[in-house]
Amino acid sequence: MKEKLRKISTNLYEFENEENKIKINVYLSERLFNDFVEDESLKQLYNASMLKGVVSPVIGMPDIHTGFGLPIGGVMATDWEEGVVSAGAVGMDINCGVRLITTNIPAEELTRERLKKILELISEYVPSGVGKSSAIKAFRKPDLEAIASVGVKHFIDAGFGRKEDLFRIEDNGCITFADANCVPKTARERADQLCTIGGGNHFIEIGKISNIFDEKTAEYFGLKKGFVYVLIHTGSRGLGHQICTDFSKRMWENQDKNGTKAPVKGLACAPIHSEDGQKYLGAMGAAANYAFCNRQLITYFIREAFCKVFKKDEKELGLNILYDVAHNIAKKEKHNGRWLLVHRKGATRALPAGHPDNPLIFKETGHPAIIPGSMGTASYVLIGLKAISATFNSVNHGAGRVMSRKKAKEEFTKEELLKQLDNVYIASKDLKALLDEAPLAYKDIDEVVNTLVEAGLTQPIVRLKPMGVLKGEGEES
Repeated sequence: MKEKLRKISTNLYEFENEENKIKINVYLSERLFNDFVEDESLKQLYNASMLKGVVSPVIGMPDIHTGFGLPIGGVMATDWEEGVVSAGAVGMDINCGVRLITTNIPAEELTRERLKKILELISEYVPSGVGKSSAIKAFRKPDLEAIASVGVKHFIDAGFGRKEDLFRIEDNGCITFADANCVPKTARERADQLCTIGGGNHFIEIGKISNIFDEKTAEYFGLKKGFVYVLIHTGSRGLGHQICTDFSKRMWENQDKNGTKAPVKGLACAPIHSEDGQKYLGAMGAAANYAFCNRQLITYFIREAFCKVFKKDEKELGLNILYDVAHNIAKKEKHNGRWLLVHRKGATRALPAGHPDNPLIFKETGHPAIIPGSMGTASYVLIGLKAISATFNSVNHGAGRVMSRKKAKEEFTKEELLKQLDNVYIASKDLKALLDEAPLAYKDIDEVVNTLVEAGLTQPIVRLKPMGVLKGEGEES
């Protein structure tokens, strides 16, 4: 597949589905093109271009790597009236996403001892690891109907956050088409994981803002050089995973009835307005709202931990949400005057300045897109520019793997991992369990981010440097 790619412009490569003329666009720097392109991930983009009602182009982000059905770092838009929805093109961890919290704390005040204590306090209330249930009994049997219909507001009204938090969450923390009645019984049984991180590449990270690239926008966002930030990266946990599993199976089994043949099971799909399509979207929305609530509850206990350790109140410490953005989701959006269902799998929406769907506070700047790196490496805050419309207003969601988890565990030792972490404190009882998350198992985050910057699609605002990480152990899809 790689030999079919031809360079169109700076960091943009293209090939075409000769049968239906749908283009496949992949954003890669020269280094990423030469060293880090998997034929399998390109084949997955090609397979996506074969689905009913797909709109050109199907897109691969610079962090692209092979996934289930659509590659991670894949964007696929389908016509709202004639197209399909694919559970696999959204992903297993529905609304896996990231939230950035800013503070008024200079990094030099966050000593190693304070850092360790804060992460220790957080871990008491926020379990990490695959399959872990909520530490708090009340969260193990949540009101899924309220979560689906109200979203984050349900927990803010119960005292877990501030009213203004809602305005700094994508969709105000509530996908409006969510429907708890669409959630299968098998998935409901896994809704006991609120206020947990999970495994895989999920984490809570505390660090400092190391570089400012756009002073004016950084100031507006409340991002000050040398000050402490917190990142939360997690999603809908077992609930979302089960919804994807169940609906992928249902869509695959019903493809003849629905008239939606898919080339592989991972891209099983249904017409958007069919019974299967509508039920999936209702269930997906419920899982997305669950993920927003998950990150909201985690935020509450992070704030509590900082206040206890610093012995100051929230107002003094800041601890304000900058933004919370989803990665794995499908949304109805208007592009070039046409209503589409945009599937983003391991991709982040980045609405540019002036876009009508921006939160009111970000109308003039465009909302922040938060791009976490691998464990121990930098992360970025950036904004989409006008040219981002070429990707359906999408950017990469992280660095992207270059090494399988199995290979990373074979390749690296605990000593090598510590060397790669470069003095970043990792709150884990067993570092050997995290070898698959070693920084060198991922692409260079600077290279990945600069790919879209050089292509004229994004503007970096700040670069973030980790100081300590609470990491989920175990593999999660």
